[in-house]
Amino acid sequence: MSQPVVLVLASGRGERFTASGGAGSKLQALLAGVPVLERTLDAVRASGLPWHLEQAPHAGMGDSIAAAVRATARAGGWLVLPGDLPLVQPRSLQRVAAALAGHAVVVPQFHGRRGHPVGFAPECGAALAALAGESGAAAIVRRYAAAGAALLLDIDDPGLVTDIDTVDDLARAEQALRALSPSR
Repeated sequence: MSQPVVLVLASGRGERFTASGGAGSKLQALLAGVPVLERTLDAVRASGLPWHLEQAPHAGMGDSIAAAVRATARAGGWLVLPGDLPLVQPRSLQRVAAALAGHAVVVPQFHGRRGHPVGFAPECGAALAALAGESGAAAIVRRYAAAGAALLLDIDDPGLVTDIDTVDDLARAEQALRALSPSR
């Protein structure tokens, strides 16, 4: 079986970012001199997993996920990663991918807080490809959790839950990045 594909979702409008005073796209906002999306993609590339960038405009997250799954239909599963998680660690992506070998759905969590990427085994493909609207894949996660086929995976990586929605989030991420690596 082939490896799961990391689906990097970069289709959102980022309205909360501009409403908070941000100029332009949050994914192009600079985080220590590098665009947020590029930092996310750097982690994905470093994971060694295959990946797909979904940037086409879509009405909602569900539509973005569905388009990305349809574009990678032969994948050995999918890791859904919003493009605004620039501090996620490559090893976290690898751990979620590995956990899919025994579970239909894998939800990473950091200190009890659920994060991304959420992993989905191939058996979830049809449901993912049929998504539409703003809610993303939450209903699929709930369905598999109710059936006992979902895993909450504890990972010591604050990058799983450090998304950039506002200019304050960007400032906090920059502080966290400096704390992780003062030379960055």
